[in-house]
Amino acid sequence: MLEKLRLWSSLVRLSHTVFALPFALSGLLIGSGGLPRLPVLLLVLGCMVTARNAAMAWNRLMDRDIDALNPRTRIRHLPAGLVSPRAVAFFVVANALLFILLAGLLNRLCLWLSPLALFLVLGYTQTKRFTSLCHVFLGLAIGISPLAASLAASGRFHTAPILLGLALLLWMTGFDIIYATQDEDADRQLGLHSIPARLGRARSLRLSAVLHLLVPCLLWITGRLQGWSLVWTGVCVGIAGLLAWMHLWRTGDDLSMQDGFFKANALVSLVVLAGTFWETVLR
Repeated sequence: MLEKLRLWSSLVRLSHTVFALPFALSGLLIGSGGLPRLPVLLLVLGCMVTARNAAMAWNRLMDRDIDALNPRTRIRHLPAGLVSPRAVAFFVVANALLFILLAGLLNRLCLWLSPLALFLVLGYTQTKRFTSLCHVFLGLAIGISPLAASLAASGRFHTAPILLGLALLLWMTGFDIIYATQDEDADRQLGLHSIPARLGRARSLRLSAVLHLLVPCLLWITGRLQGWSLVWTGVCVGIAGLLAWMHLWRTGDDLSMQDGFFKANALVSLVVLAGTFWETVLR
């Protein structure tokens, strides 16, 4: 049983939830005006996990033939025969239905918007087949999480979670552009669209750096609108430093061997959550 859990956890890269989840929890804190009620917190966590499970499994299912042709990805679960397409399809449907159920338990607005959220997180997979802006679609799919969590708590739209979502969108778009540099040649050979395949590695990395430069700016504006303290300014400076270090430090293409790349990105989202917690709960 434990082996199966590890297998499915690795299929959907459950550990990578750390990139978006802290932003979602930040949106939840803002929407709640402080600590959220425990039932709301648990339901939001459930929605985040099930939506991401459905999206990642769908991506693996739809890309299984392409992954089999790419030397970097042919060892993934489906091309390697570790799981069957039917089992993955069932996993997608089960998580999608559970996501809608949990969203409905939050409030009516979340229930109505849940199909749109699923469309965004599942639809990203197809975009690489027709546009090099696929990275932006991924950023959008992940970037809705702070707003969604805020809606879960309050049932109303707030400006700050929208700005957090925009910061998350730019951050994840830039992150995905860097990650896609590994597959620049494979994407061209397979006829797939990506910014590295279109612009080349050097220009893609410069574009990613510009996008990441805007992230701390958006976060600072969020704090100003909320009337947050100088602590939040320190958070923005720290994030700017982390992102700058990541761009200056990364020189190779084998990200699987560059553990610091992922740790630096995970730290960005955790710093955002810590700063939001300070401003909404502790201050």
